[in-house]
Amino acid sequence: MPLHLIKLAVGIDDLDHLAAVQARRAQTVEGRTTIPVFTRRVPKRGEEILAGGSIYWVVRGSVAARQRVIAIDTTVDEEGESCCILGMDPQLVATVPTPHRPFQGWRYLNAETAPRDLSEAGGQGDELPAHLAAELRSLGLL
Repeated sequence: MPLHLIKLAVGIDDLDHLAAVQARRAQTVEGRTTIPVFTRRVPKRGEEILAGGSIYWVVRGSVAARQRVIAIDTTVDEEGESCCILGMDPQLVATVPTPHRPFQGWRYLNAETAPRDLSEAGGQGDELPAHLAAELRSLGLL
């Protein structure tokens, strides 16, 4: 089973806003579009993440989407500090909204505890807005 990461999408209002911000950052490398995500620490378990892992995005207190990690590289920032660049697949996959407390940086997330994709959750009818679904879930109604 792949290993995942979970990270806060700071300053992001919803999935449409996240997609718009990432579209501005998109890069094409060797004919493949990737979204760079910068972080201080390099995941020590990078091989497990690259074996099909994703970043799960926490938006406004709820895990809302995931993106597959396709590359892990290192670089040096403007201040001379080393940092990590996670290359993300541009496709955002909505997940079942799951409440999550704030934290700094990123954390590992095991596949067993990762929220399911919304498309696999078996919902019917129109999709609820993410913030409404998160609120209903926090109240135990979903």
